[in-house]
Amino acid sequence: MRGVFQRFMKTFAKLFSLLTVLSQERASAGGAVEFIFYFGDVFTPVNFGLLLLGTIGGLILGATPGLSPTMAVALLIPFTFQLEAAQGLILLGAAYTSTVAGGAVSAILLKIPGAPANIATTLDGHAMAQKGEGARALQLSFLASAVGGIFGVLLLIFLTPVLARWALAFGPSHLFWLAILGVTVIGSLDSRSVVKGLLSGCIGLWLATIGFDDIMGAQRFIFHPSLGGGINIIAALIGLFAIPQVITMFARGRRQDGAEVMRVQKHPIGAAVSELLRNRRAVGIGTMTGSVIGLIPGVGGQIAGLVAYDQSRKFSPDREKFGSGHPEGLIAAESANNAMVGPSLVPLLTLSIPGSPTAAVLLGGLLIHGIFPGTDLFDNHPDVAWTFINSMLIGQVLMCIFGLYVAGLAARVAQVPQSVMAAVVLGLAVFGSYSVQSSMGDVYVMAGLGVMMYFLERFGFSAAPLVLGLILGPIAEANFIQGSMIANATDGVMPYFFGGSLNIFLIAVVIASVFYSAWMELRSRRYTSKEEIMA
Repeated sequence: MRGVFQRFMKTFAKLFSLLTVLSQERASAGGAVEFIFYFGDVFTPVNFGLLLLGTIGGLILGATPGLSPTMAVALLIPFTFQLEAAQGLILLGAAYTSTVAGGAVSAILLKIPGAPANIATTLDGHAMAQKGEGARALQLSFLASAVGGIFGVLLLIFLTPVLARWALAFGPSHLFWLAILGVTVIGSLDSRSVVKGLLSGCIGLWLATIGFDDIMGAQRFIFHPSLGGGINIIAALIGLFAIPQVITMFARGRRQDGAEVMRVQKHPIGAAVSELLRNRRAVGIGTMTGSVIGLIPGVGGQIAGLVAYDQSRKFSPDREKFGSGHPEGLIAAESANNAMVGPSLVPLLTLSIPGSPTAAVLLGGLLIHGIFPGTDLFDNHPDVAWTFINSMLIGQVLMCIFGLYVAGLAARVAQVPQSVMAAVVLGLAVFGSYSVQSSMGDVYVMAGLGVMMYFLERFGFSAAPLVLGLILGPIAEANFIQGSMIANATDGVMPYFFGGSLNIFLIAVVIASVFYSAWMELRSRRYTSKEEIMA
């Protein structure tokens, strides 16, 4: 690995001199090709140093439960006050991309998603780690993240004007149907039973209604002061995934002595690259799904990863292996959540519309330096815009290199005794929940949801559909209410929600998804019955 890193740095040194010369001729460039002439600015000592700092720091922050990409970028905003605009955005952009990928570390090793975007990663990634294949899972996750991330940034570079106009086509009715599409995914997500999957999702949808209704101002299900602000998604995420693990670990006690400690299998990087190439279908599904969903304002990487995982499972001939440590599910999820990073910035840079919470924080970073994103950003401040975008492209490569370098070392977490691991995970869960809003109420919510999930898992329910319902609930509700208000003031509810080519297309996909899930459930039951008869 050290030799690969040295060759990579020598190649960068050669590129630096070439790109510096090219950057002197940038004035004659035009259109999307103009980005080439600003590559040299990324490799200046200060800019490249900030890129390295943001990448390494983002990986560390991403692996820490509770520190989402939005929080990581927000924490770095004060450090950009004394930097130039391009330098500040390089630091923030590198942290954004690497935090999304770094969240896979805790998702795979601890079954605690580092961010909502890494929920689907836990489904197969942690199962691989339990088999001693943590290094393999981490290598595949970083490679898939790099492929998806590079593709997403290339879309941002070459198709920004076209994608910006397409993003504007999504109104409240379309976002509502997109959320309903996510709900149809719930039934087949990480569950042996479609019914139990749907019930888990319904519990999540109910939890999403707790708190104050932002539109109507109504108070709902607030039976404790800690629930006054609703259920924070980060606290819920940590509780639903971490606390059941902690209770199970404590229940085992000290039965795992030194002789029983899991052996971590070594996995060469070349084998991981070959395996990624063999799973081109999962990479393609994840990358395209993440790119499309990332472009839609307000949807987010968590939905991209889960939808990509579900679609990869439906199109895979080995769909029964998903959830038991199948690398195809891990690759689809990780390529999707990084592919959404680039497209999520399209509405921000071209229309001044943040496409995600993290993009909103980046908007603040631009405004601090007196730069207003919009259609004339690339005309008035091309050095800032293109240097920032180019740094994200290079940052994906750096993230992959550093991630692969530490994958083998990080995988040794599986060798820590269960009693020690339980204490560490519990401490991280409390720290992560409290750090979101500096509120003990979030810690209480985290603990309560975790205990509830522990008992639900005993009856065959799973956390992933519940979290997806919790995420989709506010999106579906807010857009339905907004759409109803618009519909009542125009042509009525039926034409607004059921008219238009985009609405019809989304409704058709929703219906197809429901029938496909039901058909797969029936097919699985027939296959199981035949096996029992033959046995």
